[in-house]
Amino acid sequence: MSSESGVRIVVTGATGNVGTSLVRLLAEDAGVGSVRGLARRIPDWSPARTEWSAVDLADENSDLIEEFEGADAVVHLAWAFQPTHDPVATWRTNVLGGIRVFEAVAAAKVPALVHASSVGAYSPGPKEHAVDESWPTHGWPDAAYCREKAYLERSLDAFEHEHPGVRVVRMRPAFLFKRESASEQRRIFGGRFLPGPLARPELLPVLPDIPGLRVQALHTDDAARAYQLALHSDVRGAFNLAGEPPVDAQTLGEMLGARPVPLPRPAARTAIAAAWGLHLLPASPHLFDAVLRLPIMDCSRARTELRWRPERTAVEVLEEFLQGMRQGAGANTEPLRGRKVG
Repeated sequence: MSSESGVRIVVTGATGNVGTSLVRLLAEDAGVGSVRGLARRIPDWSPARTEWSAVDLADENSDLIEEFEGADAVVHLAWAFQPTHDPVATWRTNVLGGIRVFEAVAAAKVPALVHASSVGAYSPGPKEHAVDESWPTHGWPDAAYCREKAYLERSLDAFEHEHPGVRVVRMRPAFLFKRESASEQRRIFGGRFLPGPLARPELLPVLPDIPGLRVQALHTDDAARAYQLALHSDVRGAFNLAGEPPVDAQTLGEMLGARPVPLPRPAARTAIAAAWGLHLLPASPHLFDAVLRLPIMDCSRARTELRWRPERTAVEVLEEFLQGMRQGAGANTEPLRGRKVG
């Protein structure tokens, strides 16, 4: 994409975990002329060359075409994780809202669309070796998050067939963390009343070692840099994004000075299901099932074609995130507001 006159970028979900990192990068990018951030609530935050629009993707009356007109690229990040007990509500925002974004990109004749997919879109895969972007993206059907990410992959397949002139990039990142996202992610996955200060090594003498619990993590700023690189290039298609090394109980045990203790899958799932059923835990047992089946991703394509490499290891990412949890860290947007408990 040419940056001679400064390109215009529109970002949906601009006040969330990835959105705040990307908007900050684009605001400092000399090749970007302006950024329009779309969010349900306009933040008290004014990055350079950035303007805001209050838009709810679940609202069928939102005029996305008007928001997108004149843009050189749309980056679609918006996503609702909750309510996990109401999959119809998340489907309305994530899937139907996502399809409205795609349709508006075509109607407004935007030449490039960068879509936030996920490792969660992948079908169950190996933990012992990495898979590239050709691995099937049918998700884990019992988990709403995976089901919705996979559905949008199919929607994009049809979109690319119908609109070959639009350059479509699909980012498939691992789990994304940064210090400022700690309070939000504690609320989303652990619940409003889980005390952040509990995430202290001295309070965790043992860790559950659950078969299959081996995942990848990435700093959100590193993921945002991959989006930025894609905006300034002519690449198309999917890109895996993850840090090293993959994280398992052994890695976490060494990081926290805790001893991994084997815990059978059924016992762990029963506990999570009970807490979720009582509305004590927002993360569903279905998502737990999916995480145990996620493949390890090979990120060679991003390194080769985007010249992208994460600046932080997965261990450094998690250390920063846990420190943020203990401190109730956040940012000056509604989704990322900092808070320790409640």
